[in-house]
Amino acid sequence: MAGISIEDMADEIMNGLQEYSELADSAMKKAVQKTASQVKKEISSNAPKRTGKYGKSWTTKKVAEKSHSLQIVVHSKNRYQIAHLLEHGHAKRNGGRVEAQPHIAPAEEHGAEKFDELLKKYLN
Repeated sequence: MAGISIEDMADEIMNGLQEYSELADSAMKKAVQKTASQVKKEISSNAPKRTGKYGKSWTTKKVAEKSHSLQIVVHSKNRYQIAHLLEHGHAKRNGGRVEAQPHIAPAEEHGAEKFDELLKKYLN
């Protein structure tokens, strides 16, 4: 072990903590990006298919990125109007209801689990 004086010990500890902080930030951002793309793929593959345009309309968008945070939104580019109706069902014009086809909520739950798993993997 290299000889470090007591006066330099605090500086060395701070350097080590700074290095780990940068590692943790990059690991977190990598996990967020990978999770967002997997959630998008899962929503697209489980989306109701009539013409296929709704499933293909899902995309990811970086909302904000700072030195210690990254926000990515998964959304439907041009079919956002029907996402809620398909996910939760809706009333028909002449009575009755259209059955809900949940495809967003399960992907969101899997994404939360996957994010935790990836973050632990990248930090180890």
